[in-house]
Parts: sequence; structure tokens; C-alpha cells
Amino acid sequence: MAEEILINVTPQETRVAVIGAGQVQELVIERTANRGLVGNIYIGRVARVLPGMQSAFVEIGLERAAFLHVADIWEHRRAGAANGSEGAKPIEKILAEGQPVLVQVVKDPLGTKGARLSTQVSIAGRMLVYLPQDPHIGISQRIEDEAERQLLRERLRELLPADEKGGFILRTLAESASEEELRADIEYLRSLWRDLTARAQGAQPPQLLYQDLSLAQRVLRDMASAETARVIVDSRENYQKLAGFAASYTPKVLDKLEHYTGERPLFDLYNVEPEIEKALSRRVDLKSGGTLVVDQTEALTTIDVNTGAFVGSRNFDDTVFKTNLEAAQAIARQLRLRNLGGIILIDFIDMDSEEHRHAVLEEFRRALARDRTRMTVNGFTSLGLVEMTRKRTRESLAHVLCEPCPTCGGRGEVKTARTVCYEILREILREARQFNAREFRVLAGQSVIDLLHEEESPAVAMLSDFIGKPVSLQVETGYLQEQFDIVLM
Repeated sequence: MAEEILINVTPQETRVAVIGAGQVQELVIERTANRGLVGNIYIGRVARVLPGMQSAFVEIGLERAAFLHVADIWEHRRAGAANGSEGAKPIEKILAEGQPVLVQVVKDPLGTKGARLSTQVSIAGRMLVYLPQDPHIGISQRIEDEAERQLLRERLRELLPADEKGGFILRTLAESASEEELRADIEYLRSLWRDLTARAQGAQPPQLLYQDLSLAQRVLRDMASAETARVIVDSRENYQKLAGFAASYTPKVLDKLEHYTGERPLFDLYNVEPEIEKALSRRVDLKSGGTLVVDQTEALTTIDVNTGAFVGSRNFDDTVFKTNLEAAQAIARQLRLRNLGGIILIDFIDMDSEEHRHAVLEEFRRALARDRTRMTVNGFTSLGLVEMTRKRTRESLAHVLCEPCPTCGGRGEVKTARTVCYEILREILREARQFNAREFRVLAGQSVIDLLHEEESPAVAMLSDFIGKPVSLQVETGYLQEQFDIVLM
């Protein structure tokens, strides 16, 4: 599928949209004030070691200390691989409080959780990923042919310098790369590591040693491929920077790079803005009339498939099957658009036919194949749900663009006016027993006061008689439905 990549740049943020088959297939947004940290390398200071959790908190200069588990410590992992679990040291024998440590961010801070760290450093290039501490040579899982994998290993070994102690992972693009391109990538990554280790020598923790490329540059390195027809940038300054970057580092992309000079905003021209709004909605409408309902929680994301207005043309089983097939494609796209990660449960419409279930699962796996993020799909559970995981390294689109609603506090619902009325009546009774006021004045929103004046007026009158004090009602236009105050006069 031919793709177009749109890059919209402002001083505040960079937005990237991948367009394929006439639709937005992927969205990435990076803000200058809150740039992603994944890939950054720091010299940090161990703040606390927790033997009971086999983990440590490391100060790297962020608002919250970052988290390092013993399984992500290279020394522990190497000892375990060589001698089994008995040879691996516990974290308290590897790290001590105040100790400087070289770490790399593998997960951005998510919600209330700090960044996740590893001491095994990897530096990504276009064709290769450099592993300076590990002599291993790996191959991208997307290259499945075993003969091709072995051939690539041999090609790379022949190109490595005699003094090379590190290892490499060949990315998918390396499959079609020339020897010159691979050699250039090797030298570029080795020079980065040399510069980084030199800076680390006299660095005082916490200090940033290496920052990954900007989002626009990562697009050229990681997202532009043989399927990419054009990369369109709407900023002249950034177009020139990207052209210089492409000329020296990704020359195959240089001819595809274009500067957009039209008067109409680039994202408006390709109808991206409405797609961003839809990607923030809980409900997704399918072309057939069916719907998806997407709910993100702290622990997992659930996606429910409904037939909606789709009634089909033959029978109920056929209707369900067609809706599920369309939903499989739409869900794969929504995962990319919304950048949903972690545990994901999908409730397709129940299907009696095992053949239909198998076909829907295969269609879903095909639709997921274009995703750049690592994932696993475990198939249908005994309850008829599809269970999957998708690697979460950065915040979802909703967490980047939105915050919890100040009215409902993120619940997605508000108390009814009647519920608030009854809370007010209980509160007046509670305060009447504690304070000897001349009058109790209720301040609340319009809908609550209207209900107290009308349907609930007998309850207000009864309460006033019971406590022997007048109760007055006053509308506060600035109050939300759940807000109220009781003033003792």
C-alpha cells in the first residue's frame, strides 16, 4: 500500500500523520514542552534500592525518579544467561544508594508512574541497532526466512571491524541495504557511542548524555520505507533541516521529501483534523452501520463490537460475520491512531461458527501486520474475547491531548440533579444538629435549585418544619451540577 507521510510543524509541537488507502493510518504528536524520553541515555544517581521488589529508583533529572528493575540490569542479565538463575546477583549486590549508573529510558513516564530504565544501552540507526555491551547479532522478527536471516548475519560479520566488542540488530530495512549503507550505519553508531562514553567520563549525575532524534527526523529514519510515496513538510526551516539530515543519513528518502507551500493548512487538506477528533471519541462508527466502543482504563483497554444499524442482506450469522470482519480492520487502525498499549480485550459479536471465528482472527492478524509496534494476539478466550497485548512505550493519544474532566473527575458520568438534592437535604439535617443557625441557605446550580423549588419542594418544607428553621434556595450560575454550599445565616 502506497503511503504519504505528512509532517505539520509549529514551534509548540510536531504532528505526523501517515495516510494510506485514503485514510489516516497512524498519528504521532510530540510537544516541545513534553518531548518523549524513550531512547535517551543518562548518567543517573541511585536514589533508593528496594531489595524486596528487586528494583531501584534512579534520579535522572526528571520530576519523578525513574524505575529500574533487576531484570533490566545488564550485569544481572549477563550473569543469569551464563550461569542460570543461581549465578545472577540480587540488586542490592549490584547497586548502592548514591552510586552513578549509566541508564537508558525504555518507557516514557505514564500517568503517575515514572520512566522505566535499562542499563543495557541500544542506539538505533536506520539499518541497524547498536548494542555496545553485547556481542550478539540479532535479526528483526519481521524477516522470517531462515536462509535470509543467516545470510544477513554473515554479511554483517564480514563488515564489522576487528576491534568491535559490541553487537548489532539488523532492522527490516537492512534486508535490501547495500554494503556501503551498512558500513556507514556501523561507523555512525560506533562514533555516537564513542562520543557518549567520552562525555560520561567527567559527567556529574544526573545528566543527559544522549537524546534521540526529533520526531521529524525519526520519521525519516524509522517510518519512511519503500512503500512511502511522499514525505510532505509544511515548514520551510524544518524542510531544509530534514533535507540536510536525509542527504547524509537517509539518501533514499531525499527525493521523496517535499515542502508544502499551499495556503490551506496541510492537515485540513488531507482531512486529518476530523480524524484526530474521532480518535478521541469513545464510539467509532463503521461504514456498514456497526460500531466500536473503546474504553481505556488504568489496567487495560476494552473494545466492544456492536452491529448497530447494520441488518445485513441474508441472515443473522452473515450479518455478524461481516460486521466482525470490518471491525477487525477498524480496530487495528484504531490501535495505531490512538496508540493504545498494554492489555487489550476485544469483544467481537458472538459467532457460532468456528470457521467464522478463525476467519475473523486471521483478518485481524493481517490488519495488525502493518503495525510497527510489537504485539501478541492470543486468540479467543473461553469467554469469547480476543486477548492481546501491544507494547506501550509512550502515552496514548488521549493522554497526550486530554486530561480528566473537571466536572466528573474522569468518571465519565455526573450525579443526577435529584441525587444532589438528596445530598443537600441530608447535609442540612447534619448541620442543623451541630449548629444553631437562624436560617440555612442553599447555593447550587440551576437544575438542582429548580428541582428543589418544584418536585422536591414538599421535602424541603418537611425538613424546614423538622429542624424548626427556614431553608432558602439561591441559584449560583457558576456552579456545576454536583457543586453546592450550605450557608449558615
